[in-house]
Amino acid sequence: MKLSYKKLWVMLVERDLKKTEFAKKAKISSASLAKLGKGANVTTDVLVKICEELKCDIGDICAIVPDDEADEKPVNKTN
Repeated sequence: MKLSYKKLWVMLVERDLKKTEFAKKAKISSASLAKLGKGANVTTDVLVKICEELKCDIGDICAIVPDDEADEKPVNKTN
């Protein structure tokens, strides 16, 4: 099982936020943003910063999925 951040990307698109713009607002590094983009592990501190900036719960930005589903790319990529 892996974490999928598709919900985060959808939320950013819905709020008309670019990934890099959002990362600056949330005070997360470009390295953490890259890890999120690859579906890699990030610290809980990063996830908390994201949730604080978006005023949401962790379940609103990620989901646990089987390994094969986590590897799928988001449909709409916004930088």
